[in-house]
Amino acid sequence: MAVTTRLTWNEEKSLQKLLGNVSLTLLFKSHVHDCCTEDMVNRCCRQGSTLTVVYLPNHIVGAFICGQYPEMCEDSGNQTSSLYFSIKNNKTAITEFLNAAPKITSEKLIFYSSSHEELFSLTPEDFTVYIHTLLRNKLQLNCPERSECLEYEVFRVEGIEDGGYINRIAGAIQHRKRLLEDLRAYRPYGDLTSEVRILLLGPVGSGKSSFFNSVKSVFHGRMTCQAAVGSDTTRITELYRIYSIKDGKDGESLPFKLCDSMGLDEKEGAGLCMDDIPHILKGCTPDRYRFSPQQPITSEHPTFIMSPSLKDRIHCVAYVFSSDSISSLSSEMVEKFKLIQKEVLNCGVPQVALLTKVKNYHEVLQDNFLNMKQSMTSKIEVIKVQKMLNIPIFNIMMVENYASEWELDPLKDVLILSVLKQMLRAIDDFLEDLPVEKTDKVVGMSQLHMVD
Repeated sequence: MAVTTRLTWNEEKSLQKLLGNVSLTLLFKSHVHDCCTEDMVNRCCRQGSTLTVVYLPNHIVGAFICGQYPEMCEDSGNQTSSLYFSIKNNKTAITEFLNAAPKITSEKLIFYSSSHEELFSLTPEDFTVYIHTLLRNKLQLNCPERSECLEYEVFRVEGIEDGGYINRIAGAIQHRKRLLEDLRAYRPYGDLTSEVRILLLGPVGSGKSSFFNSVKSVFHGRMTCQAAVGSDTTRITELYRIYSIKDGKDGESLPFKLCDSMGLDEKEGAGLCMDDIPHILKGCTPDRYRFSPQQPITSEHPTFIMSPSLKDRIHCVAYVFSSDSISSLSSEMVEKFKLIQKEVLNCGVPQVALLTKVKNYHEVLQDNFLNMKQSMTSKIEVIKVQKMLNIPIFNIMMVENYASEWELDPLKDVLILSVLKQMLRAIDDFLEDLPVEKTDKVVGMSQLHMVD
């Protein structure tokens, strides 16, 4: 007698649609085969990508492993692409994509997060499943953290290369890998300087500090939050910060830094002082300098950098806007941006614009990353920024920062890294075009036309 799945026709089609044009072959069924971990492993390992389905009283939950089922007691520590899903009342699967490290012990199948927390586990002999609270919330489950299941099944997934969400996610992971390799290998043009600096300028709550945290998270391979993040009603950033980016927790600092400043305010005497801008651009403002909206830094300040070198100065300015507030920028705020632009142009520094809080960034999957602007948003926000600042369209970029997430998302990573790579390209163009006298190791006060 053939062993059949407990999935309904609609449920099976829902999962096949999620994974692409795939076929599902039942490898293991708890009420037919021995309910022990060893038997499950023997039937499922070396079968390619697998789908583990767990039946709860009111939900179906499970995990897809893009890669081989782990061997018994195998713990390589390597993370693999995994997709977690839930189905209720025959409705379309709710999913959460994560990178996780699967492991089989003598007792259970476990998926660990990048921070070594247990995300999801199945104990075959006890018919119990554990789902971390955060994952349960993502999957909209109202079951306990540890639940008894009615049954569990494991399927072999074939034909995944033919398309679908997982295949496109796998493409995003490969694209992220290539971008990381390019950025790790980056060296400033002509070795004119050992490092370059990108200044983030924007209104309070636009996402400047979040962008730095996002970049750092991608290179660390886990969520980090070094820079304090504010909102549209708070002013968290009061210090001028020059942030290094390390390649991993204990890795070397990469040759680019992100400089975070106080948020701009439309009111006079509030937010970043306009007179601080030229000193920041020219490299005279030290790390951790505390801004005063009414009193800019001067050459009399004890930590003022009198003779900044080329590596001390700003090499690219990124104007940061929240995509959902472009239309509501006041005329006073727009005027401030235009005043800043004059200073930036006087210094010859390249400019880019960064639109944050792009909600439909997942749509970038549809065109293999070739037309991100077209995929993620209408042209309205881009055109508004282009008209306001007269910045070329190719230097107006979009990103979705990490905010409340607990694991990295390869799609967000692709956008974050692509933005950073475009900034570095603009910097290299700037360095290549520098006059000979500006490429000296020390760019003196007279060369920078310093004005107090």
